[in-house]
Amino acid sequence: MTTTARATLQHEDERLRVTRWDFEPRESTGRHVHAYDYLVVPVTDGQIDVITPDGTVTTSQLRAGESYARPAGGEHEVVNAGTSALAFVEIELKQPAPVDLEIG
Repeated sequence: MTTTARATLQHEDERLRVTRWDFEPRESTGRHVHAYDYLVVPVTDGQIDVITPDGTVTTSQLRAGESYARPAGGEHEVVNAGTSALAFVEIELKQPAPVDLEIG
């Protein structure tokens, strides 16, 4: 499936990329691979189907404000499996935070 959900870039710098995703029912991110570790913060409650390349479908309930994190490398498509609009913010960790080597 192609991307039908709306992706709005909210912030990007050398360390982070923050994208808000808005989906109507049955809209999709399209199939993609995560190049970076990422965190998802649901803005609304909703239900998603995550479809892997082998066709496996995992259904998950999202709750507004209940975040989850995943490592880089995951390949999937996310579809709004609910009956109302769905939104979440995805925060990609492009680089780790700099470490201050001077302690003390």
